[in-house]
Amino acid sequence: MSSKKIIIGSLKELDQISLSILSFSYFKKILFFGEMGVGKTTIINSLCKFLNVKDQISSPTFSIVNEYLTSDNKKVFHFDMYRIKNKEEVFDLGFEEYIYNDNYCFIEWPEIITEFIPKNYLEVRISIENKKRVVFLKNIY
Repeated sequence: MSSKKIIIGSLKELDQISLSILSFSYFKKILFFGEMGVGKTTIINSLCKFLNVKDQISSPTFSIVNEYLTSDNKKVFHFDMYRIKNKEEVFDLGFEEYIYNDNYCFIEWPEIITEFIPKNYLEVRISIENKKRVVFLKNIY
């Protein structure tokens, strides 16, 4: 497993961080861990910019999944699993169809559905230390 630690001092560094995440990841499945308000959706928004997503990026808190199209008509899926209450909801979403494809999948609150996530993903853990965001990346395979 490879890992990397990044400290974000300000939002001005967001694009650089996003490029680091995309270049560091071996995989297109990227799981985001962190407390509410730590910046998961903000980083995903920036990642989508570099993937040339042409749709408006928003948090899928109520829809659970948002599907975005890139300028070359590829799909990017953005999940927010915070509201998932049971396994049946995951099956009802058709989660396996999303996760077992070659598209990017960004998943917020993945700890709720870990048993449904295959190996081979990038784990992104975000925390706040001394008023700075700390991003810890780990390729899991």
